[in-house]
Amino acid sequence: MARAGLTTERLIRAGAELADEVGFDQVTVSALARRFDVKVASLYSHLKNSQDLKTKIALLALEELADRGAAALAGRAGKDALTAFANVYRDYARQHPGRYAAAQLRLDPETAAISAGGKHAQMTRAILRGYDLTEPDQTHAVRLLGSVFHGYVSLEMGGGFSHSTPDTQETWSWTLDALDTLLRNRPAT
Repeated sequence: MARAGLTTERLIRAGAELADEVGFDQVTVSALARRFDVKVASLYSHLKNSQDLKTKIALLALEELADRGAAALAGRAGKDALTAFANVYRDYARQHPGRYAAAQLRLDPETAAISAGGKHAQMTRAILRGYDLTEPDQTHAVRLLGSVFHGYVSLEMGGGFSHSTPDTQETWSWTLDALDTLLRNRPAT
């Protein structure tokens, strides 16, 4: 019998909090059971195993990011939309490093198809409508933006910019200006 008060949603949220505290790679069903002071077996009515827990945390993170991105994009276009979306991505990674790492988890095709991951590509494509790109340039641009955002955030969070000037916010703004310029001036292929 499941312990009173334990639900799958509560366990996933606690797992996401744990990921932010100790790192996504340290999240296990055992660690979660310790957090609730229960036996591991009592969680198996809600979770199959640690991989199932990690997948569910990844889906939560993708959904949270998509919700924040959609709210930030409302009523914006062009560089304003690009900057708002990029800042959501960066701010989420800084506020929730474990969840951000979870959002990078490679999902099986069936799970990926029902996840919020597709919303991220749709939002990126919505941003790109303000830049008048056609295919295949639009797909290239989606990949470029994802690569730049993830690369910058990963380097910054890993301390890659900590011992240099100018400060990282100045470089982030410069990077977004450069992306905007590139996207506005990209000749059609």
